[in-house]
Amino acid sequence: MDRRLTAILAADVVGYSRLMGEDEVGTLEGLKSCRRELINPEIKKHHGRMIKLMGDGALVEFASVVDAIQCAAVIQRRMADRNKGIAEARQIRFRIGVNLGDIIVEGDDIYGDGVNIAARLQAIAEPGGICISGTAFDHAAHKVDVGFAGLGEQRLKNIADPIRVYRVLLDPGQSGKIVAAPHRPASWIMILAGIAAVLLIGLVVGIFAWQRPSALQRPSVAVLPFANLSGDPSEDYFADGITEDLITDLAKLSGLDVIARNSVFAYKGKPLVLADVGRDLGVRFVVDGSVRRTGDQIRLNAQLIDIATGDNLWADRFNRGIADVFAVQDEMSREIAKALGVQASAAESERMARPPTANLEAYDTYLRAEREARTGRGDGLREALALYEKAQKLDPTFAEAFAADARLSVYLWRTASDDIIQSALARKRAYEKASRALELDSEFSSPYAVLGIMQVMDRRYEDAITSAERAVALGSGDAATQIAVGYIQLFAGSHNKAALAVETALKLDPNLAPIDREVVGVVLLLLRDTRKAIETLERARDDAPEAGSLRILLAAAYSRAGRTEDAKAAIADGLRLVTKTESLARLRSLDAFRNHYAHLRNAEDLAPIIDALRLAGLPEWPFGFTADEQDRLNGAEIASLVVGKTLKGNIEPDGLPAIMQIEQGGTAVFRTMTRMLTERVYVDRDLLCEHSENMFGRPICGPVYRRRDAAGNGYSYVNAGMVFHFVTVN
Repeated sequence: MDRRLTAILAADVVGYSRLMGEDEVGTLEGLKSCRRELINPEIKKHHGRMIKLMGDGALVEFASVVDAIQCAAVIQRRMADRNKGIAEARQIRFRIGVNLGDIIVEGDDIYGDGVNIAARLQAIAEPGGICISGTAFDHAAHKVDVGFAGLGEQRLKNIADPIRVYRVLLDPGQSGKIVAAPHRPASWIMILAGIAAVLLIGLVVGIFAWQRPSALQRPSVAVLPFANLSGDPSEDYFADGITEDLITDLAKLSGLDVIARNSVFAYKGKPLVLADVGRDLGVRFVVDGSVRRTGDQIRLNAQLIDIATGDNLWADRFNRGIADVFAVQDEMSREIAKALGVQASAAESERMARPPTANLEAYDTYLRAEREARTGRGDGLREALALYEKAQKLDPTFAEAFAADARLSVYLWRTASDDIIQSALARKRAYEKASRALELDSEFSSPYAVLGIMQVMDRRYEDAITSAERAVALGSGDAATQIAVGYIQLFAGSHNKAALAVETALKLDPNLAPIDREVVGVVLLLLRDTRKAIETLERARDDAPEAGSLRILLAAAYSRAGRTEDAKAAIADGLRLVTKTESLARLRSLDAFRNHYAHLRNAEDLAPIIDALRLAGLPEWPFGFTADEQDRLNGAEIASLVVGKTLKGNIEPDGLPAIMQIEQGGTAVFRTMTRMLTERVYVDRDLLCEHSENMFGRPICGPVYRRRDAAGNGYSYVNAGMVFHFVTVN
């Protein structure tokens, strides 16, 4: 038995008993025709999965609530066309209800309040219409080509608490329109509930959505990249900085949903089509503008547009000195909030008005660092670290510079980017910069998220959860914070809280970066939402075609879905890319995978994914290494062989020379032509173990085998990251 939050759609045929009584054969044939020609194809088109037929009804699972409502709208519109020319008494008309709620899954069946509410909603829908709950509306508003009319809170039969209800407006001319609930109850709708309702088509939507319902018609806005009108492309970073600062300020308002920079910057330099922006990002409002910087002067134009009507709700022009840039940003934020009807709290107002730094050179350096960090290239990331450091020296109280430095450092640590900054140094830097940022500004969310990631990887789960909760309390509208919190809650064992965080992140940033989609994919895999995991990881793979680790995770999802050939192909591609582009530790083998996710609080969570990867063909050890267990050394033999000795040989896959020098006390140095690592080496049972500040600061262990080569001597040591063939020398 499983319990989850799911969106449910239920439908019935109006006057079914009467229709059957008058023409049983014709009614059944008509229903079969509707299913065959309309309902089944639309369910398939909108990614639905049939759960079961229930006499004259059905139960179906969808991938998203948006798909469910879109499918319902298509069915109702096309049924209206099918009924043209048919006497009203002979027409087959459906009523449909959609709900997002808690259900219980037992075997192939589902039940619970989530299903019951959907059934009650369809009962109060008008013939040919659709009623949805407030939770479904919160996830679908502005994302489907329909409108919505609020019906207020309704008392539904056998449901304890009142439910917010919306009627779907199917007229294409009303698409995007939202009509507020009337002040008096919509009692007329309850009269329709008395009409006979026998057919129940429960179209269950198994979506990845664990988000708290937002307030009625909560404004959502996208700040599009401000155009650089200076005539100098090198000044782009300044226009981008104005955009990002405005996004950051507006995201501090608890009454407003603001799309993250990663998604809005996809529109940079492209023709602006408001309808496309609204549909793709799920927003009602956009801010558009331009910046011209000439010497010490800036000219800034901005406007707030209602996508649904095309109306300008606010517009202004600012001609100021560069020293007034922060005052201009604060003024813009306040005017936009006012135009949207969002009232900032005293704390929010104070925080928006607080300038990030009084040093304009430090601010300019910080903006340049942000530009380099966004490139994702090794040289750009190295330059970003240097520029963040410079900004901090110019203004040692510049909290944003320290926080951004910590954010990049923890990213480089998580991705084992030793070619940019050595792992141990990245770890130390992330801790120090995040701590300093919080010393300067204890109400800054992102440093708490960084600390939470570090703490959860150190298995300090309660500390990590505390940091995550603090990060959300201070930055619930920040997509990067939500993803970090999702990562923390996932590894701390709170899967539903992880799901809530990453779903919120997807709402705030529909175009998440591939590394963030990887987090979403792992959450979905652990929650056994295989179909959604495949969809998420496929998109991440397409966005980052050189990332082998994403393909290996995708192989696990394919394997769980029974797509064995796809899984094996993904493993082959993933291993090829990992070998070519990524750190030795990155998911190259089952043992590497276990090590990479060793900080999962509940180790059993990983077992189904490991089993799926084994079926997909991921080898136990790197580079497909195998050996005869008869040649394996025991612990005493390993200690005698290596302690106090120098091991000389080569490593796979390229045969590069390598030396490991191990002192009697276990202190060791491992060297190749490209790297040197200081570590502690010891024997644990029958395994040789290395412990350094690399590999996330955790030990990495593996067996040692006698190697039966042509000369009949030598040994092989294998672990999650390498295969080392060696002989011992004094």
